[in-house]
Amino acid sequence: MKLMKYYREAKEELGKVIFPTKEQIRNAYISVAVVVTVITLFLALVNVILGFIVGNTIS
Repeated sequence: MKLMKYYREAKEELGKVIFPTKEQIRNAYISVAVVVTVITLFLALVNVILGFIVGNTIS
């Protein structure tokens, strides 16, 4: 009986969930892709600059 009660309550809670629309998912995906790209480019630039500084300092 506890299992049936659990199943019933879980089904009720699932009915309260508001799932994102396709547009919201697309917008979130684009936002994440843009942020990851910007951070990647920034870190690559920092890596090149620091590599250049260290290279000139050592040699």
